[in-house]
Amino acid sequence: MTLLAAFSIAVVAPVQAAAPAPDLAGVWEGRISAGGQSIRIVFRVDAAGNAVMDSPDQGARNIAVDRPTIEGGVVRFVVPVIGGRFEGARSGDGQILTGALSQGGATLPLVLTRTAATATLAARPQTPAPPFPYRIEPVAFDNPAAPGVRLAGTLTLPEGAGPFPAAILITGTGPQDRDETIEGHKSFAIWADALTRHGVAVLRYDDRGVAGSTGNFGAATQNDFASDVKAAFDWLSARADIDRSRIGLIGHSEGATFAPLAMQDGASAAWLVMLAGPAVSGGEIIQEQQRRIAVAAGMAPGEVERSNALQRRAVAAVADNAADPEAVRRAVEALLLAEGRPPADAARNAAVMSSDWYRGMIVHDPAESIRTIRVPLLAVYGGKDVQVPADQNGPAVARLKPDAEVVVLPGLNHLFQPAATGLMAEYGQIETTLDPSVIRTVVDWVVARSGL
Repeated sequence: MTLLAAFSIAVVAPVQAAAPAPDLAGVWEGRISAGGQSIRIVFRVDAAGNAVMDSPDQGARNIAVDRPTIEGGVVRFVVPVIGGRFEGARSGDGQILTGALSQGGATLPLVLTRTAATATLAARPQTPAPPFPYRIEPVAFDNPAAPGVRLAGTLTLPEGAGPFPAAILITGTGPQDRDETIEGHKSFAIWADALTRHGVAVLRYDDRGVAGSTGNFGAATQNDFASDVKAAFDWLSARADIDRSRIGLIGHSEGATFAPLAMQDGASAAWLVMLAGPAVSGGEIIQEQQRRIAVAAGMAPGEVERSNALQRRAVAAVADNAADPEAVRRAVEALLLAEGRPPADAARNAAVMSSDWYRGMIVHDPAESIRTIRVPLLAVYGGKDVQVPADQNGPAVARLKPDAEVVVLPGLNHLFQPAATGLMAEYGQIETTLDPSVIRTVVDWVVARSGL
């Protein structure tokens, strides 16, 4: 959500392949050429055949990868969260994979070389592991408002007949799987486990166009994602083992924007939890986010002000021309070129900022939808969050809904990890996925509102 959007590795649907291939253990590295840049791509495979992908030049690490496979001499790495895959032929000595990385309509040549024989994956000790004292049901449901969108997810149900109170988990910005996997952290799996152990059924689902869900993620807007939430609510409400009157919504980051929009559209939730949820316009969020990231990164004060002034002008260019994507593209590109940015960089950022989602995010003010909430609301923020700052958004929630409970947890970042700076670069380095304080705060509140 910053002005300088990272190149998005590029998306084809995951494919079914042959048996897992643990003999691929090691660190595989190569480079793709995109937008005039050489970008390093790394796949790490441990001895058990588990794998993650890194894109170090983009600051992305521990992206979940399906277990790698070999079929007919072709090695395949499938990356569900970005809807991408690598396919490559093995060299005779097994140390080089020659192929391509594909995503969407783009296919980029990529040669991977095994640079280390062993790979260590980051420890994520909070990720739930069986046996589980509850039932797990794979589910799928259609969004009637969006033909072709079928959402795949997981429903966890307490033991017993029900009907149970329930929660729907809503992911934040960017293509996310049902676990909201970020840097190997699976926070939604942890939320589902914690809540279901306390008697609350939990539905979590892949974003449209991600992993098991169909649809076009890249073409979706805030209202589209809100309609997916409404579809999830309606589907869950129709189940005999769920108490329709006790279904609540839990949205993280921009997911906390989609939830109130869905409620305005008829999702009659019994309560709402906003986890690091925006309560001011997207333009204000972007502006403050950019400044705080620059400060936390140690940028000199003068440079902070210069970069923030550029951010302000770019946001204004989007807001002033929001109804016309081509006008936004021209205005942003001209602005960046005038600032001396390389043409390829200016064009790439202009394309991102002229997208339907970005224009919608900049001009959307959640104030109206938050004001309409008539059910209990818990808003939780991390004190070190530089993406959705607590002191910017917490007071706004309190003004818009005076009876809301607003909790700021000191020392936690946007993902609710204990953090030093709050910068995104720390996410993958921190072993903790969710600080116990946020789990306790949310679970206790939801259990109380669910009558358990």
